[in-house]
Amino acid sequence: MDSEKTISEYFTESFLIKDQLLTLQIDNIVQITDTIINAYKNGNKTIWFGNGGSAADAQHLACELVSRFFLERKALASIALTTNTSELTAIANDYSFENIFSRQVEALVNPGDVVIGISTSGNSLNVIEGLKKAKQLKAVTVGFTGNNGGKIREIADYLIDVPSEITPHIQESHIMIGHIICQLVEKELFDANEK
Repeated sequence: MDSEKTISEYFTESFLIKDQLLTLQIDNIVQITDTIINAYKNGNKTIWFGNGGSAADAQHLACELVSRFFLERKALASIALTTNTSELTAIANDYSFENIFSRQVEALVNPGDVVIGISTSGNSLNVIEGLKKAKQLKAVTVGFTGNNGGKIREIADYLIDVPSEITPHIQESHIMIGHIICQLVEKELFDANEK
C-alpha cells in the first residue's frame, strides 16, 4: 500500500472541494451568519441536529456558541438536539425515528430562532421533518448538505451544499463552515466589547 499517495490524494480532493465552496457558497455563508447574528440580537437561539457524524458536528458547533470560540464573552443560546438519549429513544419508540427532531423542535423552537439541520445526503427523513416543523413554527431554516442538497434543498431557507458525494469531505467542510460562522458571530456580537 502506498500510504503517501493515499494521503496526498485525500488532501488534494479536500482542497479542491474547499476551493469550490469558497466560490459557490461564500454568499450563503454571509447570509446565514447575518441571519444568526440578527437572531441573537433579537433574543433568539440556534438549534442544531443531524445523524451519526452530523450529530457530532451539531453538538460541536452548538458548544462553540455556548462556551466560546475565540473570545471570552457571554454565552450564546445554542442547543444540539442530539444529546438527550432519553428523549431520542422515547420519541423513536413512542412515535418513530423520523420524529426524533421534529418533536423536540415543537417543544423548543420559537419564531425567529435559527434551526440548522445537517445531512450529508440531504435526504435524512428525520432532519427533513425537523426542518419542516421549524418552518411551521416560523423559525429560519438552514440545511448543511452535500450531494446537491437532496430533498433539503426544497425545504431550507438557506442551503450550504458541499459539492461532493464523499461523506468525510462533506463533514469536514460542514465543520469548517460552522467554525467560520461561529467566528463571525462572535466577532460581530462581542469583539467591540473586548477592546
